[in-house]
Amino acid sequence: QVQLVDSGGGLVQTGGSLRLSCEGSGRTFGGYAMGWFRQAPGKERQFVAAISWSGGNILYADSVKDRFTISRDNAKNTVYLQMNSLKPEDTAVYYCAADLVLYDLRLGRTIDYWGRGTQVTVSS
Repeated sequence: QVQLVDSGGGLVQTGGSLRLSCEGSGRTFGGYAMGWFRQAPGKERQFVAAISWSGGNILYADSVKDRFTISRDNAKNTVYLQMNSLKPEDTAVYYCAADLVLYDLRLGRTIDYWGRGTQVTVSS
């Protein structure tokens, strides 16, 4: 079983940067594709980015492509989301997720494991 702890959110000004982290609990972490989702008040959960267990396949939502970078360090059981050039519309709770199938993350369905979320707020 996998337990995920996501962290790194905060309050930043438009144009600022944050790096989110998600740490997994066990040695099997490297076998999972990992992803990030976000959810703003009154809106449905949105896919943000995902990365395969090997790091060879990476997917981004169009809204964050060229601004956000997902990466992972399997030796540390950790996946990261580097967020640059942040905009107010990026404000949301960001959730880390793990799944054995990369495209389950892209589709946002039947996700195996979720973090509890970390708040990102971008001021105007």
